[in-house]
Amino acid sequence: MQKTKLKHWELAGLIALCVLFAAGAWASDAQKELASDLVRLHVIARSDADADQAEKLAVRDEVLAILSPALAGCESREEAVNIILSHQTDIEALGDDITMELGPEHYPTRDYGSFSLPAGEYLSLRIILGAGEGRNWWCVVFPPLCTEALAEPVTDAFALLPEDAAGLITRDGPGYLIRFRVLEWWDALAGLFH
Repeated sequence: MQKTKLKHWELAGLIALCVLFAAGAWASDAQKELASDLVRLHVIARSDADADQAEKLAVRDEVLAILSPALAGCESREEAVNIILSHQTDIEALGDDITMELGPEHYPTRDYGSFSLPAGEYLSLRIILGAGEGRNWWCVVFPPLCTEALAEPVTDAFALLPEDAAGLITRDGPGYLIRFRVLEWWDALAGLFH
């Protein structure tokens, strides 16, 4: 019987694959832990027409005007969810044919300027205008990180996150882009098997 000996490139490939799987599993766990503390906001326009895109931004501002003061002082995602659900009627009354949904949604990696969020599944507050066939707008409603749309940016929102989660998404943490790239590769690889 002939013994099979791995060639150097085969061994290197196996080691690289093991490292990729280990890094992907770590990044996936970190994303899931981070996601357990957040509620993302996703406003979807009726269409890409200029008027519908302007309406999307106006509705976004009105939703944030309702939720930002209501969520002030909120310390947990569960508390935030209850507050958001209690305002569903107010949000859906902002215009004709507006639907509010709260549930899991998959997001790609997103850079918001002062922080980035890795790709993955998050609890998402979706505001759908009409058939929701237009470009969308994303942010984080809890903790309140939608600073570009708020008149007064919230500076202590990261304090509501565990320290390791805040370090994962802010530019203060070294190597966050590399961690997100590993997660994107892992997400794409996992997508091949779904």
